[in-house]
Formats: sequence, structure tokens, C-alpha cells
Amino acid sequence: MTTSMDDKVERIVIVGGGAAGWLTAGLIAAHHNVDEGQRAARPKLRITLIESPDVATIGVGEGTWPSMRRTLETLGISEAQFLLRCDASFKQGSLFRNWRSESHSDDAYIHPFTLPAGQPEFDIAQHWLPYREQVSFADAVCAQGRMAALGLAPKTQGTPEYRFHVNYGYHLDAGKFGELLKAHCTEHLGVEYLCDHVEGVQPDNLGGIAAVHTRNQGVVSGDLFVDCSGIRALLIGEHLKVPFIDQRPVLFNDRALAVQLPYDHADTPIASCTLSTAHASGWIWDIGLPTRRGVGVVYSSAHSGSAQAHEQLRGYLGRDDLEVREIGFDPGYRARCWEENCVAIGMAAGFIEPLEASALALIEATATLVAEQLPPTRGTMATVAQRVNRRHQQHWQQIIEFLKLHYVVSQRELSDYWRDHRDPRTLPERLDELLALWRYQPPGEADIEYKRPLFPAASYQYVLYGMGFDTQMATQLKPSQKRWALTLFDENRQRTQTLARTLPTNRSLLTQVRGGGFHKI
Repeated sequence: MTTSMDDKVERIVIVGGGAAGWLTAGLIAAHHNVDEGQRAARPKLRITLIESPDVATIGVGEGTWPSMRRTLETLGISEAQFLLRCDASFKQGSLFRNWRSESHSDDAYIHPFTLPAGQPEFDIAQHWLPYREQVSFADAVCAQGRMAALGLAPKTQGTPEYRFHVNYGYHLDAGKFGELLKAHCTEHLGVEYLCDHVEGVQPDNLGGIAAVHTRNQGVVSGDLFVDCSGIRALLIGEHLKVPFIDQRPVLFNDRALAVQLPYDHADTPIASCTLSTAHASGWIWDIGLPTRRGVGVVYSSAHSGSAQAHEQLRGYLGRDDLEVREIGFDPGYRARCWEENCVAIGMAAGFIEPLEASALALIEATATLVAEQLPPTRGTMATVAQRVNRRHQQHWQQIIEFLKLHYVVSQRELSDYWRDHRDPRTLPERLDELLALWRYQPPGEADIEYKRPLFPAASYQYVLYGMGFDTQMATQLKPSQKRWALTLFDENRQRTQTLARTLPTNRSLLTQVRGGGFHKI
């Protein structure tokens, strides 16, 4: 059958499941096939997801950003159901330990999810600089660091679903999350599911894809194909040959060891942040769920061997009797995520490393963009593809620069791994320029050159000043601005005290939700 530029886009075929496949299927269905929370009688689009029984899902991580609340709400999944089905807990940011140097045992700072007081209208960072020796930046401008240190939840049972007192994302069981999404998409959003293995790709006459060949179901035709096949990149890489841009010269990590371990006691407190602890050739993540912890060592194979990584994990956990999963990955991304009538989402489009948990957030961002701008015909697809590819490039440039920032401003000196990260030859040019600018002024919105960035200017401020970066202001501040900043500092102190008295712990709130859910809006 000949493909025409006038053909309507009515059949969406998604190759691959996991969080990438099911989030994409659900968001497209929610945008096009659902009216006010109920499934349309006659869906506008036919959405088919093909998931191979032969390929295990890697899972892109167990941490989300606050954006996941909006995504789940869009899909029509209740927050209480999500928390219980996915063994999920509340995440209020990332706590970095020993990143600044090897010499201080109390070296720690938080990158919280809450914006500094006054932002984005008023930039308080420059007004904090005179007080840097008295209070950390995060504690001066938001309450979240104190809440996380106390193990408190970001809300109460009386707070409606997806609303908050302090901003939050989630920690979750990636396998259970995929199963929840699968059940919801097939039972409530009309997504067709094929458990089958894709064995081949049939090209169309326009240079794109006409169909995929499956082992048992035969030919599955479509108008738009979504590659969620993970690092294999079956459609975008193997078939369409879109180049892969290797980032190992900039960000060295390419291996991880992962383990799951139960708590010693049923009432063990649940950490409110992802814990990230630096080691000689990488870092260790530690994520608290209601029933267990997920711990992993991320490292560079060019700077450390598997035996050393295992030793790092044993030393951190104080035990070596757990089943360890070894994961290898190539840090980088595709030159384009949308080629002809195929768009790649998730690890098929790229993956760098789990620092700052950007993987799920990038899936959400790309899937939402595709759902919102789905082209009506094959002829209009190139225009939309150009927009999505531009955003793809912007996102990856910012992810690479922001992750590299964590390593560049570190003062760790006792291993080649950290010294090599500061080698000027490994720095992205734009990051190098911004670091020179930030010596004289704090990071600001003007430093981010496009709308809807993954990381706002506040994220750079939290990392830079958490790591002890020194900004020497080159301009005088207005007295009226100083007075307003002092008011915001005082209001933040009062708010911190109030929340510390009123918020429950993570575990106690999750226990309450298990018994009666949240209040409804």
C-alpha cells in the first residue's frame, strides 16, 4: 500500500512497554481519546502498544520530579492508588553527601523541589550572598531542607490529591509502576496491548515505516511509530540509522550496580530525598520506599573496575549477602528523536546517567509534547518533528551541562575521576562561559535561552551554593530590594517553624493514606 502525504494520522504503534511506552500511550490517549475523565465511545486514535515477552524492562529509575503529579492527574490515576500500587513514597529533592570534598564528614547539601522565596518574580540569591557564612542557601530561601532532614511529608492527609504544602515528586518501584500504567491504559484509556516480539520493520515509500512484523500477530501497520524499545533503539537506531552522540568524553559514568534491601524494622523512617553519596570513581544512590530501599553504585569503567564498585557497595551497606544487578549503558543521545514517522522516547532517545533523575521527567516532557502537537497528516509531520527535535536538542544540552556542573565545582582531589571531570577539555563550552559569569552574578533566568527548561535557574543556584561556589557581586543592590529580601528571609523562617510542627512524617502519612486515602477536591 502506498503512503500519501495526505494520509491522516490515526494509528499509533508503540514498540516497547515499561514507563516510557505506557506513559506515552496514556498521555496520547488522554489528550485525544478521553473527554472529561471518561473514555470516549469512539476513540479518534487507535493506539497499539507492542511489548516483547523476551525483553526484560530495565526501568529508568525510581525517582520522579514534581511533574509526575500533573502527569498522573492527566491520566486519571488517583494519587492514593498510585502510592499504594507502586510502593511509592514522597520525594522532596536530592541530598548530596561528600560531593564538595573528601575532607569534611558533614559535607552535605540539598537540591530541593521548592523554588527560593520570591522566585521567579524576585531573585533572592544575590541578597543571600552577604550571609553565606551564617546560613546555607537552601535553608535561607525555602523550608524544604528542614522538612527533609526531619523526614517529614510534603502534605497532610487533609491536603487534596496532588496538592502540597511543599513541592514534591515520588520514589517508586519501577516494575510496579509499569504494571499500574499498563492496567490503567488498557482498562480505562482504550489502549490495545500486544504481548509479542517485533522481528522486523517494513519501510514505506516515503522513507519512513509502514509496519512492524511481529512473531505471532504478523504485520502491525501504523501512521506514527513510537520507539520505546530502550537502549536497543530498534526503530530509530537499527532501522532509521539516526546517529548516536556519545557523551562519555564529557560525563564518564557508564556502569551501575543496583540492589534492593528490606528495612530492619517495619517502622524505619522513610527518607524524604534521594540520597547521593560521592565515592572515588562515581556516586551511590539510596532511595527509600515504604517496604524497602533501593541502593546503587554509579561509576566510570575507565576509572574503576567492577570489583572496586562491589567493594564500594559493600562498604556503604555494611553487608555483602544481597543479590546485585549489574547494568551497563552508553551515555549519550540520538541526534534527532523524530525521524520521518517515528519518534523515540525514553532510553531509545538517549540516556546519560541517573544523577538528578531526569529520565522519567524527559519521558513525560517528550510524550506530552507529542500528544499536544500530534500532526493531523503525514504531510504536516515534518513541521511538528522539527519542533520536537529542537526541544530534544535543548533538553539534552541542558541535562549534560547541569549534570556536569555537579562534578566541575567539586573540590575532591584524591582520584583521577574527579580531577578529570575538571579538565577544561571535558567542559561544554557554554557551561564554561556561564561559570565565568557566575563568578560575578548568581545564575538567573537570562542564562536559560528557551522556554520551559527542564532545570530552572534556581536549580543551578542550589547546586552551586550547596557546593560552596563563590560569587562576588559586581553591582550594588537597591535598599528597597534589600528590605524585601529580609522580609522574605523572615517569612521563610516562620514558615519553616510552622511546617515542622504540623507536617506528619513520610511513613505516618503513607499509613494514613493506606487507611483512608486523601481528601478529594
